[in-house]
Amino acid sequence: MADRLAPVCEAIARLLSPHAEVVLHDPATDSVIAIWNPLSKRTVGDPSLLGELDELTPAGADVYGPYPKSLPDGRGLSSVSAVIRDDEGRPDVVLCVNVDRSAFDAAARILAAFAAPVAAQPEALFAHDWTERLNETVAGFVRDHATTVDGLSKDQRLDLVAQLASAGVFDQRRSVPTVARAMGISRSAVYQLLALTRKEPADADPA
Repeated sequence: MADRLAPVCEAIARLLSPHAEVVLHDPATDSVIAIWNPLSKRTVGDPSLLGELDELTPAGADVYGPYPKSLPDGRGLSSVSAVIRDDEGRPDVVLCVNVDRSAFDAAARILAAFAAPVAAQPEALFAHDWTERLNETVAGFVRDHATTVDGLSKDQRLDLVAQLASAGVFDQRRSVPTVARAMGISRSAVYQLLALTRKEPADADPA
């Protein structure tokens, strides 16, 4: 049986190299009969200590784990063991795959750090950066209207220019060319929209 399983164990070890150790145990002698990528430094003939499986609840038919183990240097392992039976149903070989979690745990910590909430922009740093207010206003407007800058209608552009004016964007030098680039329209179009936003509403007819 061990000879028949050797190519399978070799394939698993190559796939998960260098992070996994694959071991075949003889339950009759409770010893290691083959090992690939020996992270644990065990060799053929070393004790298997399979009695630990008796303390675990099977995850499936003759399959145990994943369950935690540790290497002598403190690295944590995730282990899975499978009992392979002969034609009479007797345990013939136990196949164990022990995966070193340290590289994956380190990667998880890095990803978690990147996913941490981004701190708010320092107010003092951006208080006078009117282009930041411009970009935030345009981005928020198209997001709220579920469209793109190119997809804005004339009325939406008029509303957006009004918002930019309220935010004080047009109080800055050379604001019109910058707004035109942000909105994807000409400077003359920005001037026209700005004029419309500043146009006094007609007096209401007397009652």
